[in-house]
Amino acid sequence: MPSTLVHVAVGGIVGAALLAAEFDRRSVAVVLVAAAVPDLDTFTGIYLLGTHRALLHTFVLPAAVGGVLLYDARARPRSIVRDRWGARGVRVAGVALLSLLFGGILPDLMTNGVNVLYPLHDQFYTVDGELLLSNQRGLVQTFVELSPPEQPRTTGNTHYWTGVDVARGEEPESVERVFPVVRSGLQLLVVLLGALTVGGRLLESERRD
Repeated sequence: MPSTLVHVAVGGIVGAALLAAEFDRRSVAVVLVAAAVPDLDTFTGIYLLGTHRALLHTFVLPAAVGGVLLYDARARPRSIVRDRWGARGVRVAGVALLSLLFGGILPDLMTNGVNVLYPLHDQFYTVDGELLLSNQRGLVQTFVELSPPEQPRTTGNTHYWTGVDVARGEEPESVERVFPVVRSGLQLLVVLLGALTVGGRLLESERRD
């Protein structure tokens, strides 16, 4: 599973790509924090069983936040965000929302799955497969499986281990707690790319100022 470091690295890439002239230490910090927010449900899963990768990994969260931001920017006579932070605040908030989605939630959807509509619908989904072109089988894809699983994964029967919450329920005293940093060469590449991209943009921003 992607570590929080990997989520933050993806969020940094989103920020470097979309913050434009608003890129600086403070704005990118907001974007990086947004990417890390979904992993906070690691701690809620200790007390509310099954809610890790559900409570804050749901698409309902960015949809709700996006709805509030859209209402504030477009429907209200005076925007709270724009009045306090100007156009910069609107842009940073929008990019942070995208970081929450693309950095915080989607990497987990592609790795073991998330409960995408929780609490409206309690089922974990995973986007995992391959797309290839074969001279014998033609176009082959395994991302979309038309046959439903025999037993849907829900918060009632699914547990994602973490170093904080290794097993569902009571844990033995001798349990090993593992806190992943990077678990594959691809994840290491993402972390290095994120660090290089954000670091380069920060140097550029400081020279400009």
